[in-house]
Amino acid sequence: MKISGLRAYRIELPLHEGSYKWSGGNAVTVFDSTVVAVDTDAGITGWGEVCPLGPAYLPAYAAGARTGIAELAPQLLGADPMALGTLNERMDAAMRGHPYVKSAIDMACWDILGKASGLSVATLMGGHVGDDFALYRAISQESPEQMAARIAAYRKEGYTKFQLKVGGDPNTDIDRIRATSAVLERGDVLIADANTGWTQHAAIRVADAVRDVDVYIEQPCPTYDQCLAVRRHTNRPFVLDEVIDGIDMVVRGVGDRAMDVINLKISKVGGLTKARQIRDLCVSLGIAMTIEDTWGGDITTAAISHLAHSTPTRYLFSATDFNSYVTVSFADGAPRRAQGRLAASREPGLGVKPRLDLLGQPVIKIG
Repeated sequence: MKISGLRAYRIELPLHEGSYKWSGGNAVTVFDSTVVAVDTDAGITGWGEVCPLGPAYLPAYAAGARTGIAELAPQLLGADPMALGTLNERMDAAMRGHPYVKSAIDMACWDILGKASGLSVATLMGGHVGDDFALYRAISQESPEQMAARIAAYRKEGYTKFQLKVGGDPNTDIDRIRATSAVLERGDVLIADANTGWTQHAAIRVADAVRDVDVYIEQPCPTYDQCLAVRRHTNRPFVLDEVIDGIDMVVRGVGDRAMDVINLKISKVGGLTKARQIRDLCVSLGIAMTIEDTWGGDITTAAISHLAHSTPTRYLFSATDFNSYVTVSFADGAPRRAQGRLAASREPGLGVKPRLDLLGQPVIKIG
Protein backbone atom coordinates (compact mmCIF):
# COMPACT_ATOMS: atom_id res chain seq x y z
CA MET A 1 0.00 0.00 0.00
CA LYS A 2 1.27 3.47 -0.90
CA ILE A 3 0.23 7.03 -0.07
CA SER A 4 -1.32 8.45 -3.23
CA GLY A 5 -2.48 11.83 -1.99
CA LEU A 6 -3.18 14.10 0.92
CA ARG A 7 -5.94 16.60 1.58
CA ALA A 8 -6.34 19.14 4.38
CA TYR A 9 -9.50 20.96 5.48
CA ARG A 10 -9.98 23.93 7.77
CA ILE A 11 -12.88 23.97 10.21
CA GLU A 12 -13.83 26.41 12.97
CA LEU A 13 -14.88 25.05 16.37
CA PRO A 14 -16.72 27.60 18.56
CA LEU A 15 -16.91 26.94 22.30
CA HIS A 16 -20.11 26.11 24.18
CA GLU A 17 -19.22 28.47 27.03
CA GLY A 18 -18.16 31.33 24.78
CA SER A 19 -14.47 31.48 25.65
CA TYR A 20 -11.59 29.56 27.20
CA LYS A 21 -9.22 31.61 29.37
CA TRP A 22 -5.84 30.69 30.81
CA SER A 23 -2.71 32.41 32.18
CA GLY A 24 -1.27 35.61 30.75
CA GLY A 25 -4.68 37.01 29.81
CA ASN A 26 -4.94 34.55 26.92
CA ALA A 27 -8.38 33.55 25.67
CA VAL A 28 -9.88 31.76 22.68
CA THR A 29 -13.50 31.82 21.49
CA VAL A 30 -13.20 29.81 18.25
CA PHE A 31 -10.62 27.10 17.59
CA ASP A 32 -9.06 26.84 14.15
CA SER A 33 -8.66 23.13 13.42
CA THR A 34 -7.05 21.32 10.50
CA VAL A 35 -8.44 17.95 9.39
CA VAL A 36 -6.14 15.79 7.25
CA ALA A 37 -7.07 12.95 4.89
CA VAL A 38 -4.32 10.58 3.73
CA ASP A 39 -5.40 8.68 0.59
CA THR A 40 -3.86 5.41 -0.57
CA ASP A 41 -3.66 3.40 -3.80
CA ALA A 42 -5.65 0.67 -2.01
CA GLY A 43 -8.68 2.94 -1.72
CA ILE A 44 -8.33 3.33 2.05
CA THR A 45 -8.35 6.85 3.47
CA GLY A 46 -7.12 7.69 6.95
CA TRP A 47 -8.13 10.77 8.92
CA GLY A 48 -6.24 12.96 11.39
CA GLU A 49 -6.62 16.34 13.07
CA VAL A 50 -4.39 19.01 14.60
CA CYS A 51 -5.59 22.10 16.47
CA PRO A 52 -3.01 24.29 18.25
CA LEU A 53 -4.22 26.39 21.19
CA GLY A 54 -3.28 29.64 19.47
CA PRO A 55 0.25 30.99 18.87
CA ALA A 56 0.63 32.31 22.45
CA TYR A 57 0.54 28.82 24.03
CA LEU A 58 3.20 26.64 22.36
CA PRO A 59 5.46 27.15 19.31
CA ALA A 60 2.56 26.13 17.05
CA TYR A 61 -0.30 27.86 15.27
CA ALA A 62 -3.10 26.81 12.95
CA ALA A 63 -1.90 28.48 9.74
CA GLY A 64 1.57 27.11 10.44
CA ALA A 65 0.17 23.57 10.63
CA ARG A 66 -1.36 23.93 7.17
CA THR A 67 1.73 25.58 5.68
CA GLY A 68 3.89 22.78 7.07
CA ILE A 69 1.54 20.06 5.82
CA ALA A 70 1.61 21.55 2.32
CA GLU A 71 5.42 21.56 2.45
CA LEU A 72 5.74 18.02 3.83
CA ALA A 73 2.99 16.16 1.95
CA PRO A 74 4.66 15.90 -1.50
CA GLN A 75 7.63 14.14 0.09
CA LEU A 76 5.37 11.41 1.50
CA LEU A 77 3.81 10.34 -1.79
CA GLY A 78 4.65 6.71 -2.44
CA ALA A 79 5.45 5.96 1.21
CA ASP A 80 3.92 2.99 3.01
CA PRO A 81 1.40 4.48 5.49
CA MET A 82 1.42 1.33 7.62
CA ALA A 83 5.19 1.35 8.20
CA LEU A 84 4.77 3.96 10.91
CA GLY A 85 8.34 3.96 12.19
CA THR A 86 9.76 4.43 8.72
CA LEU A 87 7.14 7.05 7.91
CA ASN A 88 8.07 9.09 10.98
CA GLU A 89 11.75 8.86 10.08
CA ARG A 90 10.86 10.11 6.62
CA MET A 91 8.91 13.05 8.01
CA ASP A 92 11.69 13.94 10.46
CA ALA A 93 14.29 13.82 7.69
CA ALA A 94 12.17 15.99 5.41
CA MET A 95 11.28 18.58 8.09
CA ARG A 96 13.31 19.24 11.21
CA GLY A 97 11.21 20.03 14.25
CA HIS A 98 7.61 21.22 13.91
CA PRO A 99 6.14 18.07 15.49
CA TYR A 100 2.60 19.45 15.40
CA VAL A 101 2.77 19.60 11.59
CA LYS A 102 3.42 15.83 11.47
CA SER A 103 0.85 14.82 14.09
CA ALA A 104 -2.31 14.71 11.97
CA ILE A 105 -0.50 12.80 9.20
CA ASP A 106 0.76 10.19 11.67
CA MET A 107 -2.72 9.97 13.22
CA ALA A 108 -4.29 9.39 9.80
CA CYS A 109 -1.81 6.60 9.09
CA TRP A 110 -2.79 4.84 12.31
CA ASP A 111 -6.37 5.08 11.05
CA ILE A 112 -5.25 3.44 7.78
CA LEU A 113 -3.41 0.68 9.65
CA GLY A 114 -6.51 -0.08 11.69
CA LYS A 115 -8.80 -0.12 8.68
CA ALA A 116 -6.43 -2.34 6.70
CA SER A 117 -6.07 -4.82 9.57
CA GLY A 118 -9.70 -4.69 10.68
CA LEU A 119 -8.62 -3.66 14.20
CA SER A 120 -9.25 -0.59 16.31
CA VAL A 121 -6.30 1.69 17.05
CA ALA A 122 -6.72 0.89 20.76
CA THR A 123 -6.36 -2.81 19.98
CA LEU A 124 -3.21 -2.10 17.98
CA MET A 125 -1.83 -0.08 20.89
CA GLY A 126 -2.28 -2.84 23.44
CA GLY A 127 -5.99 -3.52 23.74
CA HIS A 128 -8.97 -1.86 25.41
CA VAL A 129 -8.48 -1.69 29.19
CA GLY A 130 -11.87 -1.92 30.90
CA ASP A 131 -15.13 -0.56 29.54
CA ASP A 132 -14.22 3.15 29.65
CA PHE A 133 -12.03 5.69 31.46
CA ALA A 134 -12.41 8.87 33.49
CA LEU A 135 -12.12 12.38 32.04
CA TYR A 136 -11.14 15.67 33.62
CA ARG A 137 -12.86 19.00 33.10
CA ALA A 138 -10.85 22.18 32.55
CA ILE A 139 -12.25 25.21 34.36
CA SER A 140 -11.61 28.44 32.49
CA GLN A 141 -10.01 31.25 34.50
CA GLU A 142 -12.65 33.32 36.30
CA SER A 143 -13.24 34.65 39.81
CA PRO A 144 -12.78 32.21 42.70
CA GLU A 145 -16.54 32.10 43.29
CA GLN A 146 -17.36 31.45 39.64
CA MET A 147 -14.79 28.67 39.38
CA ALA A 148 -16.13 27.02 42.54
CA ALA A 149 -19.64 27.16 41.08
CA ARG A 150 -18.38 25.49 37.89
CA ILE A 151 -17.24 22.47 39.88
CA ALA A 152 -20.75 21.84 41.20
CA ALA A 153 -22.19 22.10 37.69
CA TYR A 154 -19.57 19.81 36.13
CA ARG A 155 -19.96 17.25 38.90
CA LYS A 156 -23.59 16.86 37.86
CA GLU A 157 -22.27 15.84 34.43
CA GLY A 158 -20.25 13.04 36.05
CA TYR A 159 -16.81 14.65 36.32
CA THR A 160 -14.71 14.09 39.43
CA LYS A 161 -11.41 15.60 38.22
CA PHE A 162 -11.18 19.36 37.86
CA GLN A 163 -8.32 21.35 36.34
CA LEU A 164 -8.32 24.98 37.44
CA LYS A 165 -6.76 27.55 35.14
CA VAL A 166 -4.58 29.68 37.40
CA GLY A 167 -1.22 31.33 36.68
CA GLY A 168 -2.39 34.89 37.30
CA ASP A 169 -2.11 37.11 40.36
CA PRO A 170 -0.80 34.89 43.18
CA ASN A 171 -3.27 36.24 45.75
CA THR A 172 -6.22 35.59 43.47
CA ASP A 173 -4.89 32.16 42.55
CA ILE A 174 -4.57 31.21 46.22
CA ASP A 175 -8.20 32.26 46.63
CA ARG A 176 -9.17 30.24 43.54
CA ILE A 177 -7.55 27.09 44.88
CA ARG A 178 -9.05 27.47 48.35
CA ALA A 179 -12.55 28.35 47.07
CA THR A 180 -12.68 25.38 44.73
CA SER A 181 -11.16 22.92 47.19
CA ALA A 182 -13.85 23.90 49.71
CA VAL A 183 -16.60 22.50 47.45
CA LEU A 184 -14.90 19.21 46.63
CA GLU A 185 -16.49 15.94 47.63
CA ARG A 186 -14.76 12.76 48.69
CA GLY A 187 -13.03 11.23 45.66
CA ASP A 188 -12.77 14.49 43.73
CA VAL A 189 -9.36 15.51 42.36
CA LEU A 190 -8.22 19.12 41.99
CA ILE A 191 -5.37 20.32 39.76
CA ALA A 192 -4.13 23.92 39.76
CA ASP A 193 -2.74 24.46 36.26
CA ALA A 194 -0.69 27.62 35.88
CA ASN A 195 0.17 26.97 32.20
CA THR A 196 3.66 28.46 32.81
CA GLY A 197 2.08 31.68 34.13
CA TRP A 198 3.90 32.15 37.44
CA THR A 199 7.41 33.37 38.07
CA GLN A 200 9.46 31.03 40.24
CA HIS A 201 9.05 33.14 43.38
CA ALA A 202 5.29 33.52 42.86
CA ALA A 203 4.89 29.80 42.29
CA ILE A 204 6.76 28.96 45.49
CA ARG A 205 4.60 31.43 47.37
CA VAL A 206 1.38 29.90 46.05
CA ALA A 207 2.57 26.35 46.68
CA ASP A 208 3.49 27.25 50.25
CA ALA A 209 0.14 29.00 50.84
CA VAL A 210 -1.84 25.90 49.78
CA ARG A 211 0.41 23.29 51.41
CA ASP A 212 -2.56 22.11 53.50
CA VAL A 213 -4.88 21.73 50.47
CA ASP A 214 -5.34 18.47 48.57
CA VAL A 215 -4.32 19.86 45.17
CA TYR A 216 -1.90 18.98 42.38
CA ILE A 217 0.39 21.77 41.12
CA GLU A 218 0.72 21.76 37.34
CA GLN A 219 3.39 23.45 35.19
CA PRO A 220 3.87 26.53 37.40
CA CYS A 221 6.69 28.19 35.43
CA PRO A 222 7.92 28.49 31.83
CA THR A 223 11.15 26.48 32.12
CA TYR A 224 11.96 23.00 33.34
CA ASP A 225 14.56 24.26 35.83
CA GLN A 226 12.15 26.76 37.37
CA CYS A 227 9.49 24.05 37.71
CA LEU A 228 12.06 21.74 39.29
CA ALA A 229 12.92 24.42 41.89
CA VAL A 230 9.23 24.69 42.82
CA ARG A 231 8.86 20.92 42.88
CA ARG A 232 11.73 20.64 45.39
CA HIS A 233 10.06 23.22 47.62
CA THR A 234 6.52 21.84 47.82
CA ASN A 235 4.98 18.70 49.25
CA ARG A 236 2.06 18.82 46.79
CA PRO A 237 1.92 16.25 43.94
CA PHE A 238 3.39 17.73 40.78
CA VAL A 239 2.42 17.67 37.10
CA LEU A 240 4.60 18.71 34.15
CA ASP A 241 2.98 19.64 30.85
CA GLU A 242 4.37 22.25 28.48
CA VAL A 243 8.02 21.26 28.99
CA ILE A 244 7.30 17.58 28.23
CA ASP A 245 7.82 17.78 24.47
CA GLY A 246 9.62 14.49 23.83
CA ILE A 247 10.84 11.25 25.29
CA ASP A 248 14.14 12.87 26.32
CA MET A 249 12.33 15.26 28.68
CA VAL A 250 10.51 12.35 30.29
CA VAL A 251 13.83 10.60 30.91
CA ARG A 252 15.32 13.79 32.34
CA GLY A 253 12.29 14.41 34.54
CA VAL A 254 12.34 10.89 35.94
CA GLY A 255 16.05 11.20 36.72
CA ASP A 256 15.48 14.46 38.59
CA ARG A 257 12.27 13.22 40.24
CA ALA A 258 10.72 16.33 38.77
CA MET A 259 7.11 15.15 38.53
CA ASP A 260 4.55 12.59 39.57
CA VAL A 261 2.34 12.99 36.50
CA ILE A 262 2.88 14.22 32.95
CA ASN A 263 0.41 15.63 30.49
CA LEU A 264 0.97 13.80 27.21
CA LYS A 265 -0.26 15.92 24.31
CA ILE A 266 -0.33 14.02 21.02
CA SER A 267 0.48 16.87 18.63
CA LYS A 268 3.18 18.33 20.89
CA VAL A 269 5.29 15.18 20.49
CA GLY A 270 4.54 14.58 16.79
CA GLY A 271 1.61 12.17 16.69
CA LEU A 272 0.34 8.87 18.03
CA THR A 273 3.50 6.91 17.21
CA LYS A 274 5.73 8.99 19.46
CA ALA A 275 2.98 9.49 22.04
CA ARG A 276 2.67 5.72 22.36
CA GLN A 277 6.44 5.42 22.85
CA ILE A 278 6.27 7.95 25.69
CA ARG A 279 3.18 6.26 27.13
CA ASP A 280 4.91 2.89 27.23
CA LEU A 281 8.04 4.37 28.81
CA CYS A 282 5.96 6.08 31.51
CA VAL A 283 4.17 2.83 32.28
CA SER A 284 7.54 1.08 32.63
CA LEU A 285 8.84 3.82 34.92
CA GLY A 286 5.68 4.18 36.99
CA ILE A 287 4.76 7.72 35.91
CA ALA A 288 1.05 8.50 35.59
CA MET A 289 -0.30 10.40 32.59
CA THR A 290 -3.10 12.65 31.49
CA ILE A 291 -3.59 11.87 27.81
CA GLU A 292 -4.81 14.78 25.70
CA ASP A 293 -3.82 17.23 22.99
CA THR A 294 -3.54 20.98 22.51
CA TRP A 295 -7.16 21.11 21.32
CA GLY A 296 -9.38 19.72 18.58
CA GLY A 297 -12.74 18.17 17.78
CA ASP A 298 -14.10 14.74 16.92
CA ILE A 299 -10.98 13.20 15.36
CA THR A 300 -8.58 14.45 18.03
CA THR A 301 -10.97 13.18 20.70
CA ALA A 302 -11.07 9.78 18.96
CA ALA A 303 -7.25 9.60 18.87
CA ILE A 304 -7.02 10.52 22.56
CA SER A 305 -9.62 7.88 23.39
CA HIS A 306 -7.68 5.09 21.68
CA LEU A 307 -4.39 5.95 23.37
CA ALA A 308 -6.06 6.42 26.75
CA HIS A 309 -8.28 3.33 26.57
CA SER A 310 -5.24 1.14 25.85
CA THR A 311 -3.31 2.53 28.84
CA PRO A 312 -3.20 0.54 32.11
CA THR A 313 -5.72 2.12 34.50
CA ARG A 314 -3.29 2.74 37.36
CA TYR A 315 -1.11 4.90 35.10
CA LEU A 316 -3.95 6.79 33.40
CA PHE A 317 -4.37 9.82 35.65
CA SER A 318 -7.00 11.28 33.33
CA ALA A 319 -7.87 12.18 29.73
CA THR A 320 -9.96 14.74 27.91
CA ASP A 321 -12.72 14.87 25.31
CA PHE A 322 -12.53 18.10 23.35
CA ASN A 323 -15.75 17.45 21.43
CA SER A 324 -17.65 18.16 24.68
CA TYR A 325 -16.27 21.71 24.72
CA VAL A 326 -17.14 22.79 21.18
CA THR A 327 -20.43 23.35 19.37
CA VAL A 328 -19.56 21.71 16.04
CA SER A 329 -19.49 17.96 15.43
CA PHE A 330 -18.06 17.08 12.02
CA ALA A 331 -17.54 13.29 12.16
CA ASP A 332 -19.87 10.35 12.65
CA GLY A 333 -18.77 7.68 15.10
CA ALA A 334 -16.76 10.00 17.35
CA PRO A 335 -16.73 8.95 21.03
CA ARG A 336 -19.19 10.76 23.27
CA ARG A 337 -18.88 11.47 26.97
CA ALA A 338 -21.22 9.67 29.37
CA GLN A 339 -21.18 10.64 33.05
CA GLY A 340 -17.68 12.02 32.91
CA ARG A 341 -16.27 8.97 31.16
CA LEU A 342 -15.31 8.01 27.61
CA ALA A 343 -14.73 4.85 25.60
CA ALA A 344 -12.80 4.31 22.38
CA SER A 345 -14.60 2.87 19.38
CA ARG A 346 -14.05 -0.81 18.64
CA GLU A 347 -14.51 -0.24 14.92
CA PRO A 348 -11.45 -0.55 12.66
CA GLY A 349 -9.06 2.40 12.81
CA LEU A 350 -10.12 5.45 14.75
CA GLY A 351 -13.77 4.60 14.13
CA VAL A 352 -14.73 8.04 12.79
CA LYS A 353 -16.17 9.11 9.46
CA PRO A 354 -15.83 12.85 8.77
CA ARG A 355 -18.74 14.61 7.07
CA LEU A 356 -17.46 16.20 3.89
CA ASP A 357 -20.54 18.40 3.67
CA LEU A 358 -19.36 20.13 6.85
CA LEU A 359 -15.66 20.17 6.00
CA GLY A 360 -16.24 21.77 2.60
CA GLN A 361 -13.52 21.97 -0.03
CA PRO A 362 -9.92 21.09 0.87
CA VAL A 363 -7.55 24.00 1.44
CA ILE A 364 -4.63 21.72 0.51
CA LYS A 365 -4.69 18.95 -2.09
CA ILE A 366 -1.52 17.04 -2.97
CA GLY A 367 -1.40 14.09 -5.37
